[in-house]
Amino acid sequence: MRLTGFEGNLAIVTGAAGGIGQAITRALLDAGATVIGTDIAAAVAASPLPDGALAQELDVRDSAAVEAMIQEAEAAYGPLKLGIHTAGILSIGPLLDLPLTEWERVIGTNTTGTFNVTRAFGRAMAQHGGGAIVAVSSNAAGVPRLNMGAYAASKAAATMLIRCLGLELADKGVRCNIVAPGSTLTAMQTGMWTDKDGSGEQAVIQGSLESFRTGIPLKKLATPEDIAGAVMYLLSDQAGHVTMTDLYVDGGATLRA
Repeated sequence: MRLTGFEGNLAIVTGAAGGIGQAITRALLDAGATVIGTDIAAAVAASPLPDGALAQELDVRDSAAVEAMIQEAEAAYGPLKLGIHTAGILSIGPLLDLPLTEWERVIGTNTTGTFNVTRAFGRAMAQHGGGAIVAVSSNAAGVPRLNMGAYAASKAAATMLIRCLGLELADKGVRCNIVAPGSTLTAMQTGMWTDKDGSGEQAVIQGSLESFRTGIPLKKLATPEDIAGAVMYLLSDQAGHVTMTDLYVDGGATLRA
């Protein structure tokens, strides 16, 4: 089955310089969409966007900048039809020792950033009579994690935000969905490993009783392309009756029904 609904349509991807954001951007370009990829300047400098994408500097914590970017994009390329929010940061450490400034940093990017971006997407799409929004969250939003309390809380809040937004926008023809990856081969994941021999990957796959973490039944980590495939489906015409869903793409790691 060939997914449709992309050819000639404007798509905006936040966090486009990250591993998952880049994979989604490539998939959208391959499907014929006009793609604006946004990220902070340092991220774009370190990981240039795929050829064909229109790069735009953006800090998702800046609500006014988000609104202005979308208005400028629509003025140049037509109505926004596809909005993909992947921008996010990771924080590791026990909650009892977490500085307030770190909590505010994580919530500001992962939760308030999601609010700023997806609300702006929704406002634009409601005016044009339809569209599709997908936010990339995490399976940590639904499963307690040791030393990841701030990150998990920020993603849980963002996930419910998208579902509520989907309910508000349903009668406007705007679908809102979530993709929740598990461990994925990106810099965010490998940055937590201290090994040089691949044992970090195997440790994630096997899981750990000491940290109350199950392994991955499929015995492999996701690739960014695995996540992009799920996002593309939820954006497509073929998911035209799917909204407010939370799709876990984690190899079965959460044992979720």
